[in-house]
Amino acid sequence: MENGSEINEFIFLGLTDTPELQIPLFIIFTLIYIITLVGNLGMVALIFWDSRLHSPMYFFLSNLSLVDFGYSSAVTPKVMAGLLTGDKVISYNGCATQLFFFATFTTVESFFLASMAYDRHVAVCKPLYYTMTMTSGVCTRLAVGSYICGFLTSSVSVGDTFSLSFCSSNIVHHFFCDIPPLLALSCSDIHINEWVLFILGGFNISFALMVIFTSYLFVLAAILRIRSAEGRKKAFSTCASHLIAVSIFYGTITFMYLQPSSSHSMDIDKLASVFYTMIIPMLNPLVYSLRNKEVKNAFRKSFRSSFLGITSLLLPTGQHVSHST
Repeated sequence: MENGSEINEFIFLGLTDTPELQIPLFIIFTLIYIITLVGNLGMVALIFWDSRLHSPMYFFLSNLSLVDFGYSSAVTPKVMAGLLTGDKVISYNGCATQLFFFATFTTVESFFLASMAYDRHVAVCKPLYYTMTMTSGVCTRLAVGSYICGFLTSSVSVGDTFSLSFCSSNIVHHFFCDIPPLLALSCSDIHINEWVLFILGGFNISFALMVIFTSYLFVLAAILRIRSAEGRKKAFSTCASHLIAVSIFYGTITFMYLQPSSSHSMDIDKLASVFYTMIIPMLNPLVYSLRNKEVKNAFRKSFRSSFLGITSLLLPTGQHVSHST
């Protein structure tokens, strides 16, 4: 990218300058990242391994887990390295690369949340037509479309941001390369850039939220028609976790990006960013999957099979491990 800037690297201020907090935060973020890695990649492996989970809902869950792992990995390891070594410098191209992957994965996540809402709408409102509606072809097209939208949105966002000139400070008031703190550093006129990003982000968020709200309006109407209180509770419980995650994700995204840079408080932005870069990717496997009985049963079966396989290799020939189901 060419922008006539003399700056060839950026320096993050990070989350805190207090030395006493560096190691505790490093430990906390390391544990969060390990849980994120194990939870999301484990979920992908479990869904791939167990044929009972080869359904549209779990297809979207596996892709969502990959996306969560992707955008957490675009940010968290660099933050951990900065806390441990104190090195908070990132190259100009490295900053653009980090922003590209982060923007790609967050956009893809928003469209997958919308696809999952549509999947729940079909499952609750049209259960008899579910297999005919949510075919493998439809699921694949929804997934591919989400990735394409993420790539295009990220390409425009990164190109729009790094077309600016950075000719004064290179101190980024954040812990990773994000659009608002980078715009604050530019010595160019950023009004057009802000409008481009606002329109692009607003369209993506509005479209995804429209799909989610419309889907859940039909879901709510279907739940209210269920005569059994137990049936209503069961139907609502399958959607509650998704609605909570949607509220957290879109709440922070809207707060971060759908306001002019003059209204931003970087300290508050950093706190909000921790939620959607680290906390949400860690929680999603729990929120979406580990509360699900089918996933729990698949996990028990996988664990039992792995345990028996390991013990059969370790024990002498002729011995076996008795177990109860």
